[in-house]
Amino acid sequence: MANLLVTRFPNGVTHVAENDLFCDLAMPDPTQYHTYFDDFDTYAAGDWTVTETSSTATQALADGDGGWLLLTNSTEDDSICALQKVGESFLMEAGKKAFFKARFKVSDATQSDLVMGLQVTAASPLDATDGIYFIKADGAATVDLVCRKNATTGSNTKTAVATLSDDTFVTLGWYYDGQSSVAYSVNGTVQGSLSASSSYLPDTDLTVSFAIQNGAAAAKTMTVDFVYAAKQR
Repeated sequence: MANLLVTRFPNGVTHVAENDLFCDLAMPDPTQYHTYFDDFDTYAAGDWTVTETSSTATQALADGDGGWLLLTNSTEDDSICALQKVGESFLMEAGKKAFFKARFKVSDATQSDLVMGLQVTAASPLDATDGIYFIKADGAATVDLVCRKNATTGSNTKTAVATLSDDTFVTLGWYYDGQSSVAYSVNGTVQGSLSASSSYLPDTDLTVSFAIQNGAAAAKTMTVDFVYAAKQR
């Protein structure tokens, strides 16, 4: 017989002070964080800035448990298909924690370039000047984590934080502690961190961004299961 014993909180739970307006709200105060979550049960092209180098590239919902968005490139080498959420609404700030997490896969883990994270809207998302994001270069299956503050200041990079396999989902995430560090996780397990001091912390508004580029003259795909981002107000 299943164990039906659970801990119950019939009066709800909270994380605010007793003198807070929401102290009797029977749930954590949802206004303390700005959050974005897309499970891709729906897709509206107008919500995204789309960058593609071929008119045959596509972005469309695909069948899959949990909701999937499928990006498909053309057969041309270096063909790119990139999506960036319209409206840059995440600004990294000292004293404000931020989180990012995404689950995705690519058809070819080696012969493709990809990016996934928060970036400034850019014509070339694979070389965005500001952001905190995962990136993979053509010819390697390993993924790096980048914390970048404009093209002049430069970036701090943690190399080979994860290794991809063909057509296999991976969940990557990062957490900015609001001070000087970005921790990263692979499939739910924290693996390490890199410096995100004021020297490298992006100082402009960012948006959810992901892209795939062919590393060979054959169509490649990226399937995105979900994307989540949150930051303290």
